[in-house]
Amino acid sequence: MAVKVLVVDDSGFFRRRVSEILSADPSIQVVGTATNGREAIDQALALKPDVITMDYEMPMMDGITAVRNIMQRCPTPVLMFSSLTHEGARVTLDALDAGAVDFLPKNFEDISRNPEKVKQMLCEKVHSIARSNRRFSSAAVAPAPTAASPSAAPTTRPAVSARPAPAPAVPARPASAAGGAAAASPAPKRKAYKLVAIGTSTGGPVALQRVLTQLPANFPAPLVLIQHMPAAFTKAFAERLDKLCRIQVKEAEDGDILRPGLALLAPGGKQMMVDARGAIRILPGDERLNYKPCVDITFGSAAKSYGDKVLAVVLTGMGADGREGARLLKQGGSQVWAQDEASCVIYGMPMAVVKANLADAVYGLDDIGRHLTEACQ
Repeated sequence: MAVKVLVVDDSGFFRRRVSEILSADPSIQVVGTATNGREAIDQALALKPDVITMDYEMPMMDGITAVRNIMQRCPTPVLMFSSLTHEGARVTLDALDAGAVDFLPKNFEDISRNPEKVKQMLCEKVHSIARSNRRFSSAAVAPAPTAASPSAAPTTRPAVSARPAPAPAVPARPASAAGGAAAASPAPKRKAYKLVAIGTSTGGPVALQRVLTQLPANFPAPLVLIQHMPAAFTKAFAERLDKLCRIQVKEAEDGDILRPGLALLAPGGKQMMVDARGAIRILPGDERLNYKPCVDITFGSAAKSYGDKVLAVVLTGMGADGREGARLLKQGGSQVWAQDEASCVIYGMPMAVVKANLADAVYGLDDIGRHLTEACQ
């Protein structure tokens, strides 16, 4: 059965081009278009699409407000189009907080000059997030914490006036046999880990917020974060996490030193490695690699540098990035956790780790932060 898509954009040119690209795939059907957020809500209710593509800057009602309303009235996977600017990154992160699943850069030149590449990327994204649709129909979408959250509570972190409390937990759902039941994994054993490494992709920005906002300011281990994200986005994302979390978060720079309570986010378009001295190395993004940053690269360097003293976590995301790095970590005696299927937006990366029998534990998203605090001494 074809994936039904609603295309929302105030630009007639962009609506037509996106519709043409999607319609060229025989397994995708464009069932309607809308020119603003209000029309998007009406069309979503009437047409019940499997996926919605959404612009964020539109008249009458912007894309973020539309996403928030759609998630309340007829939860549907939304793919946002975003500009590759710092402001575009901020707006896209707001949209993900509101309930959007994923995003693509909105680049008119690419649509004109490289249609085959754009077609492949867009259709792959649509198909992948369409498979997450059952999660939207089976449970309400709980928003991640935001800086404007009315439940913001002060913390003990110096020089920060207020920090939001962790987001409310997503209602528990049983995991399938393929995902493994989170309840079957025992409570973690305490250990003096030298590094916590977390890798993620689709659904990762919200997942990372949920995990990291649960960590105390005095979290005893350094952290590295690998999120598949464009170069223009990672600085804004690190700044956002830093405002939300009790620990400190920054975009990693070459020469940064690991220290407890500091999370370093791999910069988009590059590769991040750690060495045995606790220093960060930022390398150019290798064009031969699909992911820049790549979870396997960072996990592999951690395995080489820290042996059995790494706790790695693989969160929601498409593909299998992280599996081979997890294999190296396991060979060195380190621990690997995977997010359970029920709480993933896309159960790809964690599934690859679980199916390869590399996961020491499988936990629901809202349990991971608490377990990290319990495990690290």
